[in-house]
Amino acid sequence: MDIVLIIGYITSVLIGLSLGLIGGGGSILTVPVLVYIVGINPVLSTAYSLFIVGITSMVGSVNFMRKGLVNYRAAMVFAIPSFIAVFLTRMYLVPAIPDPVFSISGYVVSKDMAIMVFFALIMLAASFTMIRDKKVDESDCKDCGEPKFNFPLIAVEGALVGTLTGIVGAGGGFLIIPALVLLAKLPMKKAVGTSLLIIAAKSLIGFLGDVGTQTIDWNFLLIFTALSIVGIFLGGHLSKKISGEKLKKSFGWFVLLMGIYIMLSELVF
Repeated sequence: MDIVLIIGYITSVLIGLSLGLIGGGGSILTVPVLVYIVGINPVLSTAYSLFIVGITSMVGSVNFMRKGLVNYRAAMVFAIPSFIAVFLTRMYLVPAIPDPVFSISGYVVSKDMAIMVFFALIMLAASFTMIRDKKVDESDCKDCGEPKFNFPLIAVEGALVGTLTGIVGAGGGFLIIPALVLLAKLPMKKAVGTSLLIIAAKSLIGFLGDVGTQTIDWNFLLIFTALSIVGIFLGGHLSKKISGEKLKKSFGWFVLLMGIYIMLSELVF
């Protein structure tokens, strides 16, 4: 087996490990791992990421379901416009992006470069949400058990997150969770569980938009996903012994550095 492929499989366990330890963030590393370590082109990498993120998030959501920490009504209200947006993005928008995207004075911006730069910007935004100190006092959330939906804003947020997921292949949990807390008035733990279910469903629906347009290496994809799931269970076990908040902040700094590296490697080096 190729040494690069072995390293890629090892990192898949680490991705799952981070998801199990901090409840998110690992999916933001899937595309960089597939592009820079395994050597898969960015468009196909975002398709693979949708499948990997979808399956691993579904596994992660099961534990929340068992504890009653998933609000299915909130998931449905948010998910419908998100489902539509992510499917249409993968089926029509991503294939329609020209290659090259544009050229200025001999400087050519290719489709792959544009996707990776946009992805780096998303990584930077995600890193800030993980680094900053944010305490949520659930006792201040009145009537959290009965969410009061702001339907127009939830629909717009769902569509935006769906489009974002379709373009970069990341789950978008750092956008979904705040939306569920602020717009649906869910307590944080229930927002996390509901977010995982939404991410799982919309990522897999988005992946369906690629099945007919991309050549999928199912052997690689299933092995990578299975190892990521192993990492989730390991991370879940370790999370009982390690402070999640400290890990989240440290991981946020790592994602920040990765985002800067991708930006520089695409635009400068």
